[in-house]
Amino acid sequence: MLQAIKEYASDPTGFGPGAEVFVWRASESAKTEEHTEQAGTFIKLVTGLGPKPGQRIVYVDGGFDLFQIGHIEFLKQVYEAEKGGAYVVAGVHEDDVINHWKGLNYPIMNIFERGLCVLQCRYINAVIFGAPFSPSTPYLEAVPIGKTPSDPDKSSPSRLCSIDAVYHGPTTFMPLTYDPYTAAKEMGIYCQIGDHPFSHVNAGEIVTRILKGREAFEERQRKKGEKSVGEEAVRRREQMEREATEVARMRAEDQQS
Repeated sequence: MLQAIKEYASDPTGFGPGAEVFVWRASESAKTEEHTEQAGTFIKLVTGLGPKPGQRIVYVDGGFDLFQIGHIEFLKQVYEAEKGGAYVVAGVHEDDVINHWKGLNYPIMNIFERGLCVLQCRYINAVIFGAPFSPSTPYLEAVPIGKTPSDPDKSSPSRLCSIDAVYHGPTTFMPLTYDPYTAAKEMGIYCQIGDHPFSHVNAGEIVTRILKGREAFEERQRKKGEKSVGEEAVRRREQMEREATEVARMRAEDQQS
């Protein structure tokens, strides 16, 4: 898996460094619940191209299940909102976090598969596997990307929070009981991406399409089966009628002889 992550995180040539990749370690409640705030521990999996000096760093997060046009359009709009000059960090939620909120059999894809899909997106510069559902202040302040070390004389202190903006898009498929972005709003770095032509596309809709397609396929096959049985019955009846006609003809010839 690590080798695959390294390959997917490479630059467009496949040989040079590209996206940076981290794993976030914290308690399960910190990843799922609202009131458990932990800085956690960031483990770097892949060293890639970090942000340039002075470059804005923006954070997005999500499940990114069945990575599709809705996700891509959201990330594209973040890119355009930042005029293409920001360093975009994507937090990917763990499987049990998504299942906690969506239930049923979600997510369809596991975190490894979803993370690889996000890494392949041109609008992403870094990925954090296992990101919390609610990015708390300690978490956002602990993100190691873009941090500058303090000078010994403290004349140039390090940035307390390297994240300049937290973007969120339309949510149509997750029943929320609280606002996961309270911390970002209190920090004054929250940005909202409005509805777009593909806002309605999500894992739930795609699964519904698949199920409807399966039902339509099964109905066609059932009708084909019924038609086949009917056609076979007609062929069998015609065969019996021909056989009966032949038997009658042979009896008539025997009587004449």
